[in-house]
Amino acid sequence: MKISAMAWVVFTTFFLIALTIGAAMDLAFHWIFYATVLGQGMVVMMVYQVLTDTYQTSRTFEDFYEDRPITRQ
Repeated sequence: MKISAMAWVVFTTFFLIALTIGAAMDLAFHWIFYATVLGQGMVVMMVYQVLTDTYQTSRTFEDFYEDRPITRQ
C-alpha cells in the first residue's frame, strides 16, 4: 500500500509537533534524541514523496490565484 504525499506531510507535521511538545515537557533526553533522528528521516522521506508525486493539474500560470481571479480583457 502506497502512502500519498499529503499523508506524509500530515504524519510528519504531527510527529514533529508532538516531539516539540515532548521536549517542552522535559521528556527524557534519549526519547527526544531518538524521536529527533526519526523525525529527520521522516522529513527526508516526506520531501522525496512530494517531489516524486505524480500530481497532475490543468491549471497554468495564466490562471493566477483561485481566490482572486484575474479578469481577462
